[in-house]
Amino acid sequence: MSWLQRMRACWREEHPAIVTDEERISYAELTQRIRRAAGWLGAMGLSRGDVVALQMPRTPAFLELHLAALGTGVVTLPLNETYPPRELRYYLEDSGARLAVVLADNAPELRDLDTRIVPAGPGLRAELDAADPMDLPDALDDDTIAMVLYTSGTTGRPKGALLTHDNLRACVEGLHQAWRWSQDDVIVHALPLFHVHGLFVAQHGALRAGATARWMSRFDPARALDLLQNDGGTVFMGVPTFYSRFLALPGDRRWTLDGVRLFTSGSAPLPARDHQAFEARFGHRILERYGMTEVGIVLTNPYEGERRPGAVGFPVPGADVRVFDVQTGQPAEPDQVGEVRISGPSVFQGYLGRPDATAAALEGGWMHSGDLGFVDGDGYIHIVGRSKDMVLSGGLNVYPSEVEASLLEHPAVSAAAVVGVADPDLGERVVASVVTAMGAVVQPDEMRA
Repeated sequence: MSWLQRMRACWREEHPAIVTDEERISYAELTQRIRRAAGWLGAMGLSRGDVVALQMPRTPAFLELHLAALGTGVVTLPLNETYPPRELRYYLEDSGARLAVVLADNAPELRDLDTRIVPAGPGLRAELDAADPMDLPDALDDDTIAMVLYTSGTTGRPKGALLTHDNLRACVEGLHQAWRWSQDDVIVHALPLFHVHGLFVAQHGALRAGATARWMSRFDPARALDLLQNDGGTVFMGVPTFYSRFLALPGDRRWTLDGVRLFTSGSAPLPARDHQAFEARFGHRILERYGMTEVGIVLTNPYEGERRPGAVGFPVPGADVRVFDVQTGQPAEPDQVGEVRISGPSVFQGYLGRPDATAAALEGGWMHSGDLGFVDGDGYIHIVGRSKDMVLSGGLNVYPSEVEASLLEHPAVSAAAVVGVADPDLGERVVASVVTAMGAVVQPDEMRA
């Protein structure tokens, strides 16, 4: 069964699915738009297994095309709006995309490709509205490839991670249970749709619940809080930058957020001080979680119980996440740093056209994340950094995230980044770059201390 069919089973026809500043789209209307988008894809010559690339602004047309692809067995490749033609060319050629909807300014420089290029814009909207609706297939096998998402490691060109319909189901179903989604939820949605966080975690999560997504055209902290307060918002998902910008709002501004049941943060670590400051100011404790493109979200702090700053919690239902000693390959002891590895139905199928990289990533039946972490005495998993980012200084392992967390405890430091550089004596030396709060002055000795 396609992932679209599974989500549609939860939809109430007249319930709002998407609300923007310009329009309100019910689930019944969304269904009809998906059928027309499927007809448009068919008229463009796409069939099951073909790749459609979407470099589009946050518009209903993006979502309609993506869901139509899910419903017909076409493979979606979402692409960052900031990619210039040179980068787009790589993704389109490597994926073998048959059709690409790209920003109008980029289209002329891609005409020489084998990929059919369509500019995103008002003309596309008109074509979708005029397309003949297509009846969606009754069923697709769970192992049908649904999406290819490019992920870049620390070396080499980005690799296309292949995700099936069942991978998408497993990722969202686990969060549906863990975060207690319901049809009555309204998520204020400000994340980009080309990214796992915005598309899977937020948008697919809302669609799986039959809930409402209140879209923002761009993130504005005061506007987001206004929507949460005044438009019935119950859920907000963000990256750490969103929360730092909430906290930077003038202290005399007040919002009543009693109707919000869940704030989540992901895609990067949230400093412990921001956890504490947000709870003190807004009365909500942020829930932090962990995931990656190849597996979706597999760890989360508890919905009920302690949401521990600096930890990413426990495996979501259906996922098996453990920390392994990188030397012995055996499970690590409590508080011992090792590699985080994942197994379960959300784990991807492999990298497109890269069997060696696939074999390395999935060695021994586990997804080797490359992230280093440990399990504390209460079972919470903590992430301390990437294995390739670890600094070996004088024979000691130094984890940049721990040094960064220490630097962020200084009240004058607003951001910090730590790297290792070659050193003839120590092998590598720790170097930190810090950004100070507006007008603050700090001395190097303070930072070293």
